Amino acid sequence: MTTRGVLYVHSAPRALCPHVEWAVAGVLGVRVSLDWIRQPAAPGTWRSEFSFKGQAGTASKLASALRGWQLLRFEVTSEPCPTAEGERYSCTPGLGIFHAVTGIHGDIMIPEDRLRAALTRSQHGETDLEAEIAKLLGKPWDDELEPFRHAGEGAPVRWLHQVV
Repeated sequence: MTTRGVLYVHSAPRALCPHVEWAVAGVLGVRVSLDWIRQPAAPGTWRSEFSFKGQAGTASKLASALRGWQLLRFEVTSEPCPTAEGERYSCTPGLGIFHAVTGIHGDIMIPEDRLRAALTRSQHGETDLEAEIAKLLGKPWDDELEPFRHAGEGAPVRWLHQVV
């Protein structure tokens, strides 16, 4: 079963750009040449984005392939399909990686055990419930990535199709 998704590379140092392309090509199984443009939100870095079609789970493979580079900011999303929920991965140098399951309308779906754990931590005074819910929804990642998202409005998008 195939799904559609988008990879947003919000910022990457120029020297890292070919490595990102090689990593993406390794996951998709096709040659990848991204269109890189300057990222005004972080001078000296570049951004790119493209849409893909691939097997369910392609988003997690892309996120895994890219997560090791400290200077990279990216997001990967995939739509739900008959055999899998949608996914969203966000990654920043300071926060690391965030993963969420998304429903058919793009809403984040939080599993009940994660909600129960957040409630338990807040009841024991370990944390504030509002802060825990914000983390479960990816708010710290959204806050950090928003200036990079805004800077990319109007950027070109390239469609890639995975050869299976």
